[in-house]
Amino acid sequence: MPSCFATQVPHLLELAPEELARWFQQQGQPSYRAGQLWHWVFRHRAESFQQMSNLPRQLRQKLQQHFRLWSTRRLAHQQAPDGTEKLLLELADGHAVECVLLRQGERRRTVCISTQVGCAMGCVFCASGLDGVVRNLTRGEILEQVLQLQRLLSPEERLSHVVVMGMGEPLANLKELIPALDLLTSPQGLGLSHRRVTISTVGLPSGIRRLAELDRPYHLAVSLHAPTDALRTQLVPVNRTVGIEAVLEAVDFYFEKTGRRVTFEYVLLGGVNDSPQAARELGRLLRRRRPLVNLIPYNPVEGLPYQEPDAARVRRFVQELKHQGVEVQLRRRKGAQIDAACGQLRRRQATSAKG
Repeated sequence: MPSCFATQVPHLLELAPEELARWFQQQGQPSYRAGQLWHWVFRHRAESFQQMSNLPRQLRQKLQQHFRLWSTRRLAHQQAPDGTEKLLLELADGHAVECVLLRQGERRRTVCISTQVGCAMGCVFCASGLDGVVRNLTRGEILEQVLQLQRLLSPEERLSHVVVMGMGEPLANLKELIPALDLLTSPQGLGLSHRRVTISTVGLPSGIRRLAELDRPYHLAVSLHAPTDALRTQLVPVNRTVGIEAVLEAVDFYFEKTGRRVTFEYVLLGGVNDSPQAARELGRLLRRRRPLVNLIPYNPVEGLPYQEPDAARVRRFVQELKHQGVEVQLRRRKGAQIDAACGQLRRRQATSAKG
């Protein structure tokens, strides 16, 4: 289903910095022009090449002829009272992905981005994978989500964090993800601190090991969601062929290789994995690794049978983990009014289109 704005003109953000520098050289332009262009794209939030006023007019025209600055368009934009904003972006081939802007306090501005159209992991409580995976996103499509969200900020606001926790399994698309993150953290891009970037995975041992070998100082978060193989396989079907032990062995390898502590994500599903017994089992499983466990009360998805946990059970779960000597962080729910859970808005849009 091709999009009405699809074009054969290359997407600027698909170029690596060295490729763009070569293009400028071929045009007889000094090498610093590439840095000026990236600065306009990432720091000045340029909407078009014509806004790049310190580039010669003829050069701007050439850029306009040879590249497109944007490859996506907004299908939907939702805003919540807590400052959370969500975009559904149509890609050049007509598919769609979601990305989210989260505001916390006066300065923290986090973007949550996707790496795939859909997801193949099949987590039963998540809307992203209900229709499976379509394809990997390109580096340009990953970067453009950040830029589209950045356009929602006021001039005084600055992006501070990136979390790769949107649609898809990031470790299944490291080939495109790592170059995108490398540009975001470089002086040519946003200049973000590496330690303000988090990659979240359902727990693919081979991907965790590969990321460790790449030796990038990004944070790694593993979505565990259960303390036993029986329950995890029920919630995360890919666990049937992986197993918790293999995931933890890969995490241990990651720590040995990088020296960086791994965060474990745990979505609390009311009446499913939020019992005191589950907390004790989780604590015994993880405590020797001195982890940080990030507890996430479930954000209900229409059409799925899972519910938000009772507040009292959440408190008890936290207490049990702390009693086991595990550091716990309870994530505050944001954006519940705008389908902020992963995949919700895309699925709602698709269902409306079919109806």
